Amino acid sequence: DYLSMNSSRCAACKYLRKRCPSECIFSPYFPPNNPQRFACVHRIYGASNIGRMLQQLPVYLRAEAADCLYYEAQCRIENPVYGCVGMISTLHQQIFSAQEQLAKVQAEIALINNAYTQQESSQFQQLDGLLSNLNNF
Repeated sequence: DYLSMNSSRCAACKYLRKRCPSECIFSPYFPPNNPQRFACVHRIYGASNIGRMLQQLPVYLRAEAADCLYYEAQCRIENPVYGCVGMISTLHQQIFSAQEQLAKVQAEIALINNAYTQQESSQFQQLDGLLSNLNNF
């Protein structure tokens, strides 16, 4: 009986070393097969804060909230100063850099197309000149 209770505990209850009640607020969002998920969130927010946040939300928003808490906790652990904002800033810089590169490539394409069009126009004028010379004979 103890083993079956132990294996059915969610990651939060296992981490906190307590019984996992059937109405456990953590159990749907912190499954026993992913203990690192709760450990990460607990390290940043604490179990009581996580439980309080989840209880204050409608049930249909809790899974997304748990995912967000996990992502934000991971970011905060990786970058204690900036957390998610650091990641967002990095992504904005990458987008800006990609937009600059795209603008440069588009400008190069426009130059090449313009040069090609001018070359075609020049060749057409030369051909037109040759044809008119032939017609004069």
